[in-house]
Amino acid sequence: MNRTLYSLVGYLLLPLLIIRLFAKSVKAPAYRKRILERLGFVQKINTPVIWIHCVSVGEFRASITLIDTLIKQHPQHKILVTTTTPTGSSALKQHYKNQVLHYYFPFDLSLIVKRYIKRINPDLCILMETEIWPNLIHALKQRNIPSILINARLSRRSLEKYQKFAPKLISKTLNQLTLIATQNQNSATRFIQLGVVENKVINTGNIKFDLNPTANSATTETLKQIIGPRKVITFASTHAGEEAQIIKHYVKVKEQIDALLVIIPRHPERFNEVEKLAKNADLTVARRSNATPNNTAQILLGDSMGEMLSYFAISDIVFMGGSLNQTGGHNMLEPAAHSKAIIFGPNVFNFAEISADLLNNQASIQVQNAQALFTQIISLLGNSQQLEVLGKNAKQYFDSQKGAVKKIAKLIKNII
Repeated sequence: MNRTLYSLVGYLLLPLLIIRLFAKSVKAPAYRKRILERLGFVQKINTPVIWIHCVSVGEFRASITLIDTLIKQHPQHKILVTTTTPTGSSALKQHYKNQVLHYYFPFDLSLIVKRYIKRINPDLCILMETEIWPNLIHALKQRNIPSILINARLSRRSLEKYQKFAPKLISKTLNQLTLIATQNQNSATRFIQLGVVENKVINTGNIKFDLNPTANSATTETLKQIIGPRKVITFASTHAGEEAQIIKHYVKVKEQIDALLVIIPRHPERFNEVEKLAKNADLTVARRSNATPNNTAQILLGDSMGEMLSYFAISDIVFMGGSLNQTGGHNMLEPAAHSKAIIFGPNVFNFAEISADLLNNQASIQVQNAQALFTQIISLLGNSQQLEVLGKNAKQYFDSQKGAVKKIAKLIKNII
């Protein structure tokens, strides 16, 4: 596939992409708002801009330390942060208020991205992790605007897909980037295997280790009042199919678990669906939004935004979702920073190196299915010493890996 064919397919799919936004807006109305921004119709920015793209909440949280550094390091620039999802937009606005600019990310079609770039005219475009957009990167190159891919990761699975379906397109696109700063050496090696010029690739480490994930004390105190004296098992960032497995196996062993289950679905539009699943299993459910102090429900549904760190703070055990299905797992580092015992499922290819490091440092437990998950939970609840050791090891590992933001900030300063 070349860029012409890629663009043709994109234009043919554009009506479906817009229809998809409206379909999503049935459950999440924010998807139908500001659609023109995704089509390149954004307000012109007349000051120097550094543009950083964070797809959703996870990428935004990971980039906070870097954004803070850029604000201090480049006071003459406005920081524009783009997101793809409304949840990412909401998290950004909640954290930064009016301190940074926000637009939705454009569809990757030549006419759209050219219009978008012309309106914002960035001095630098920073893409996160796996955001490889051929038309955008090509348009930036045409205008001599530097672009970098930071915290870049490339799994073996993704490498094989790129090599099979679009090796020339991906190789050409990646070589149009000014720089690729990878999370780890394995990803750096894979980018070079894709055909990237070696001197464009540098392993700077993972910026997620530079986070200072401090929970809001007032929120944490409110959650403590809701849960009372019970131990807490948090199932964080769960996806469709995972909650059903969790609830099914919990029902089988609930008499052996003297603890509150907190379930936090990854996508807010699924809150009602998950509540219904639990109630259909004859479980008592409270929602964070209306739970009362010392609630006696068996399950607390985390139907709030921006409070994940407080959920981690009050937890004894954290299971990271997206790992019992084919999502590939979610960020284990935030519970690690809170010294929590971490469990994840078999599918963590999005965090292959981190999950392997945690396991090698006796800082987490991996299970193969939901039945094994609850076997481990029951075992940990009866072994406070193991809980403490897992949490301590996780925190030590987290602290040992810091430094990526400083390296990337230096590279950005040299580029600008």
